[in-house]
Amino acid sequence: MIEPRIYDLSSPGRMAVRLPESDVELSKLPDHLVREDLPLPELSELDVVRHFVRLSQLNHSIDTGFYPLGSCTMKYNPKVNEDAARLPGFAFSHPFQDQELSQGNLILMYQLQEWLKEIGGFAGVSLQPAAGAHGELAGLLIIQAYHRDRGDHKRRKILVPDSAHGTNPASTTMAGMEVIELPSDPRGNIDLEKLRQICDETVAGVMLTNPNTLGLFEEHVLEVSKQVHGCGGLMYGDGANMNALLGVVRPGDLGFDVLHYNLHKTFSTPHGGGGPGSGPVGVSEQLIDFLPGPVVDIVDPGDEDLPPLYGLVGPEKSIGRVKAFHGHFGIFVRAYTYMRMLGKAGLRDVADHAVLNANYLRVKLRDTYHIPFDRTCMHEFVAEGRWADAPDIHALDISKRLMDYGFHPPTNYFPLIVHEALMIEPTETESKETLDAFVNAMLSIAEEARSRPELLKNAPHKTPFGRLDEVKAAKELVLCCQPVEVPES
Repeated sequence: MIEPRIYDLSSPGRMAVRLPESDVELSKLPDHLVREDLPLPELSELDVVRHFVRLSQLNHSIDTGFYPLGSCTMKYNPKVNEDAARLPGFAFSHPFQDQELSQGNLILMYQLQEWLKEIGGFAGVSLQPAAGAHGELAGLLIIQAYHRDRGDHKRRKILVPDSAHGTNPASTTMAGMEVIELPSDPRGNIDLEKLRQICDETVAGVMLTNPNTLGLFEEHVLEVSKQVHGCGGLMYGDGANMNALLGVVRPGDLGFDVLHYNLHKTFSTPHGGGGPGSGPVGVSEQLIDFLPGPVVDIVDPGDEDLPPLYGLVGPEKSIGRVKAFHGHFGIFVRAYTYMRMLGKAGLRDVADHAVLNANYLRVKLRDTYHIPFDRTCMHEFVAEGRWADAPDIHALDISKRLMDYGFHPPTNYFPLIVHEALMIEPTETESKETLDAFVNAMLSIAEEARSRPELLKNAPHKTPFGRLDEVKAAKELVLCCQPVEVPES
């Protein structure tokens, strides 16, 4: 079925909504901003509703299918989280309300800070950053402020492994610091010898994603921490992959000084679609004074007759506010609900099952798809989408064909250190039956790559739209829907 264009549905005189006459005097609009005509489609309310519902049904979503998008933790979002965020006391509160009238909100934020401190092994947390990369930037500014406060202005280098998230070098540059790339060793760890060579008095810190984007736990993390701290630098932890660590290990105990959490990934709040996200930052004792503020604290302990009073306070040497108001509060509510529902044991189960599911897929696929770093993985693993006896097939072709089997493709071509990379993360929420169906699809595609390669090269075949010309789409942007004159046949 071809989706009708909204302009094709238009009929003169139809109107979905009739607005009442204005009861105030109309302002005169600037002449140079007023158009003679605005050719919008004329539709009934039912036409509009059906059109947008049809469009929504064309989308793949976590509520309709498996979403093994590596590095993004696209897991099921319990609907109770959404219900909690829509409670009137949360949904209709305003950040300009008096603190005395916002105690429920502040208590939730305070408790969330405390739980994140415990989960990560940190002394302080700020909820302000709006997303993961924003948390990275805040963390780097904290590191920078710490060194400058000590009068150490020569530390401008940030060491970034080649297996890091792509936002790490971008965040470093945004913070006005210099990126130094660290290579990986044959087991997917940081090359310790290279680290020893470049650790000097100009190093501000290292940005270490652990588990890294290969899905591997950094086996030498304690030695890395020792080397970086030994030269006066700090350890930054990219917490995007915390889904594998919950209740198992605390980054602060491994020597990390700063870490951001992705509440919109690890703690099951909405991910994708452009946001909103949330990237709180946790820090060690020596960095608490530099946190972005304000943070929530108990400003009056109360007594036997009155409960404690919570309020917003500014850390003494804060890098300043990094987000309007106090961060994305709706995401705090969802993450708080998720933690509260699961509890300590449940969060540990999240990590255990995420790691189990990833290793199950890795073992099932490794005889068919080459896995360059084939050791016990954490929450995800990276396979190669290429074979010597199917030279014309690439990772993109495999991913496009996977859509015909009803699965969202994994991440393609990242990390860059793996050729034709397929980065697969099943998360803890998928059943064995779903994982087996995914394995069967991947094995069938591997067979098709050899017997019917044209099937893959022209895939997908069963989706509302076939393979798009992505280069043309990037060069010839169509950013709005407008009527098109169709010549008469």
